[in-house]
Amino acid sequence: MSEEAKAGGRSPMRLIGLMFVGAVIGVMFWGGFNWTVEMTNTETFCISCHEMKDNVYEEYTETIHYYNRSGVRAVCTDCHVPKEWTHKMVRKIQASNELLHKVLGTIDTREKFKEHRLVLAQREWKRFSANGSKECRACHDYKDMDFEKMRPASQVAMRKAAERNQSCVDCHKGVAHRLPNVEQSIGAEKGGATQEIFHPAPLVPEK
Repeated sequence: MSEEAKAGGRSPMRLIGLMFVGAVIGVMFWGGFNWTVEMTNTETFCISCHEMKDNVYEEYTETIHYYNRSGVRAVCTDCHVPKEWTHKMVRKIQASNELLHKVLGTIDTREKFKEHRLVLAQREWKRFSANGSKECRACHDYKDMDFEKMRPASQVAMRKAAERNQSCVDCHKGVAHRLPNVEQSIGAEKGGATQEIFHPAPLVPEK
C-alpha cells in the first residue's frame, strides 16, 4: 500500500480521535461550569462573607421562611436567583457587581450596611417588580392558592392581586429581612412600616 493510501486511511481515524477528545473536554468544561454555578447557589456560599452572615442572614433566621411548621426552608438563592437557566445567568452576571463592592468594602461594617440598606432594598424590590416576583412564584403561584382557606381580608387582597397577576413584592416587602424606614402604601403611615404589619412573628421552638 502506498504512503498516500496509508495517510488517507489514518485521516478519518485522526479526525474521530480529535472529535472524541473535544467532546470529553467540552463535557468536562460544561460540568465544571455547572458545578461552579450550583456551588454559588448554596446558603453556605452566600453567608461565607460576614456582610451577609452578620446582617441579612441573622434577620432571615427570625422569619417563617427559615423556621416553620411545615419544615420547608427557603434559602437565599430560592428568593434571589431565578430557576430558569437564562434568567439565572443574567442574575449571576449582575452579582459580579456585588463582588466588586465586597472588594471595595462598601458595606463591610454594620454602620455602612445601615447607611446603604434602603438603596439595597429598593434595588431588589425593583428587580422583583420587573420580573413579576419570579423567584417567589416558584413556590407561591396564584393558580395553586386555595383562597377559601385564607382569612377574609387576605382573600379579598389576594383575589384582586391574582386578577392583576400582581408582583408579590408590591405588598409583601419585609418577608425575610427587616424593612427600611420607607412608605409601604398599605397598613402604615409615612413614617415607615415594620415587618409585623405584613407578617406575624415567626414560629419559634417551645422551650
